[in-house]
Amino acid sequence: MQGLMMDMPLLVSSLLQHAERHYPEVEIVSRRVEGDIHRYTWRDCAHRAAQMAHALSQAGVKQGDRVATLAWNGYRHMETYYAVGGMGGVIHTINPRLHPEQIAWIVNHAEDSFLAFDLTFLPIIEGIAAHCPNVKGWIAMCDRTHMPAASKVANLLCYEDLLAGKPTAFDWPQIDERSAVALCYTSGTTGNPKGALYSHRSTVLHAYASALPDAMGCSTRDSILPVVPMFHVNAWGLPYIGALVGAKLVFPGAALDGKSLYELFESEKVTYSAGVPTVWLGLLQYVGSNNLKFSTFKRTVIGGSACPPAMIKAFREQYGVDVIHAWGMTEMSPLGTISRLMSKHVDLPEAEQMNVYAKQGKALFGVDMKITGDDGQDLPWDGKTYGDLLVRGPWVVKSYFKGEGGDPLRTDAQGRSWFPTGDVATIDGDGYMQITDRSKDVIKSGGEWISSIDLENLAIAHPAVAQAAVIGIAHPKWDERPLLVVVKKPGANVTREELIAFYEGKIAKWWTPDDVQFVEAIPLGATGKMLKTRLREQFKDYTLPGV
Repeated sequence: MQGLMMDMPLLVSSLLQHAERHYPEVEIVSRRVEGDIHRYTWRDCAHRAAQMAHALSQAGVKQGDRVATLAWNGYRHMETYYAVGGMGGVIHTINPRLHPEQIAWIVNHAEDSFLAFDLTFLPIIEGIAAHCPNVKGWIAMCDRTHMPAASKVANLLCYEDLLAGKPTAFDWPQIDERSAVALCYTSGTTGNPKGALYSHRSTVLHAYASALPDAMGCSTRDSILPVVPMFHVNAWGLPYIGALVGAKLVFPGAALDGKSLYELFESEKVTYSAGVPTVWLGLLQYVGSNNLKFSTFKRTVIGGSACPPAMIKAFREQYGVDVIHAWGMTEMSPLGTISRLMSKHVDLPEAEQMNVYAKQGKALFGVDMKITGDDGQDLPWDGKTYGDLLVRGPWVVKSYFKGEGGDPLRTDAQGRSWFPTGDVATIDGDGYMQITDRSKDVIKSGGEWISSIDLENLAIAHPAVAQAAVIGIAHPKWDERPLLVVVKKPGANVTREELIAFYEGKIAKWWTPDDVQFVEAIPLGATGKMLKTRLREQFKDYTLPGV
């Protein structure tokens, strides 16, 4: 017997229609590439998304066609999200921080029919256009007055011209909720990037779960500023969550420096934000050096890479901002776990609560996880045993776009499929997961694992350290030993001996790095993560003291 409920597909167009109907006057504010502040409402967004859908339909875009973007966080970018996805197309967000050759490869691999871009990225477009013969039109996200006076790009179109005169209502099709809606490629640190192809169903379910109180905890009372880019796993779902809960959205555009972000936080009464640790370093340094405080900012989600406990502590104790530590990946849409306190933790001392906050947290409903050993057998949830982290759920990929990379899934004894994340983790008795390393970054010394993340977090707690990375260096007796690579804070002085002594009493003695090297900068990838592959290449000929 089946239930007698209406059969309504879960579609991203329904999110926009909900926001237009029930939160029509709630604002969406954007700092534009042109330099000014643009503001309008969810109703305006819905009207312009409809106009863009009409324009793309007239240009020949059909259901299943890919339309790419190369753009910052802004209102035109979000209109394109909803226009393309709502009409049955696939919105393909591209990371502009990738190498141009890689961007061209992605455009061709995805078979993008059109590409919309912010003027900031015109040089990239001019460099790749001739190598992307299947792109029918390049859409500059600006009005006619800001169009390039001269460009060697053929079929260059003006965004505002496309919208002009089009109807502000669109008959959004009722398509299969399992149809593709968005395409996001991995950053491709090894080999070519692979595409994660999200469905309407997975995207809406992800938005539902992410907005829950013990997840991201978003509401219509929030003013949300996504620092995490819309080209990075759909800004962790915030453009969809904003519509679902009717929140005010504030888009920072290209200005992601501490001063620009702080000014926007204050002027737009931002209560909530999200981003990777490297971005928050800049904001904290600006606020601290200018003796400033936040007047409305209360919560931030930090993910993308492990958030150092020192950063969590600084936000909480110095600025009254609650850090929501999160973990996920492109293949998970991206949210997998969130670290929020359970009722049993509320009365714990601050230091014990910090131990909980430092973990990546508990799985959201919709995500299951486990850790396994080298033999594939499940490992205990005791908070101590390390294992390979596997996940499954309705917003986790089962394969990559066009079958790249083969079948990534593992099947257990019960016949269930699991996605191997590439992370090494522990899970405690309460279900809190903690990443200890990437499987490719783990340091094995004398057959025992050393967590590079733990060593990095401790180093960053030193007042003179701005950034820290730990890599394994070959050792004739122990196979590998840890090397600490440090970027000092401006004007700070610290020695190798002081940093090594800083570990005393905090970790097992044999975990202590064998040496410290100071560098001007640590290489970062396209999404703000440290590129340890580059560091290992940089120090491939390095010999540890005493070897």
